[in-house]
Amino acid sequence: MSKQVYVVYSEKRKVDPYAAAIREAGMEPVLKEIGTDWDLNRVQGLLLTGGTDVSPASYGEEPAPETDKDLDVRRDHMEMAIIAEALERDMPILAICRGLQILNVQHGGTLIQHLETTDRHRRRTADPGITVHPVRIEPGTKLAQIAGVDTWDVNSRHHQAAGRIGEGLRVSANDPSDGTIECLERPDKRFVLAVQWHPEDQVPASQEQQKLFHAFRDAL
Repeated sequence: MSKQVYVVYSEKRKVDPYAAAIREAGMEPVLKEIGTDWDLNRVQGLLLTGGTDVSPASYGEEPAPETDKDLDVRRDHMEMAIIAEALERDMPILAICRGLQILNVQHGGTLIQHLETTDRHRRRTADPGITVHPVRIEPGTKLAQIAGVDTWDVNSRHHQAAGRIGEGLRVSANDPSDGTIECLERPDKRFVLAVQWHPEDQVPASQEQQKLFHAFRDAL
């Protein structure tokens, strides 16, 4: 029987690529909408998806002018609670885009509310899997072990990024051009990996990005 993974989301129409990438790697997605009851006894892993900005109140700041106006505080609270329980269980976590940001905030970190280099990182392309810039992978990290190379080309559509890094987390990749943090991981856990790009959109054409989901599967 396939291992099951919670896929936490707020917009059903945007969840299909995550579910498809999970199935491609031999797992079964269990779609968990924000605001519904959840029970980690049912699953072996947790995947955190993209979405609207995390509320700055979560890390003690007032919203910047560029921060989304339609903040979903209910989602912030639910995801942080699920993350806390998953960490306590040492359950594997794969976090994507906003997922990286809420993971960092849950660990006591902060966010850069609007990157000065947003034009580089928020790129809307007809094919969401098209790569737009490289990331530099830190040697000796779990990401380096998964990738087997020191650079990956990734897609990108975010305007915020991790600021102060939360306790227990480690930076495992950044943008070589502007230093934006592109990957975080937690070395003391079985598998906690967070990427700022969208590998679920790259999976159909990229064996490299499939490695992330396969490593996640192998940790379950």
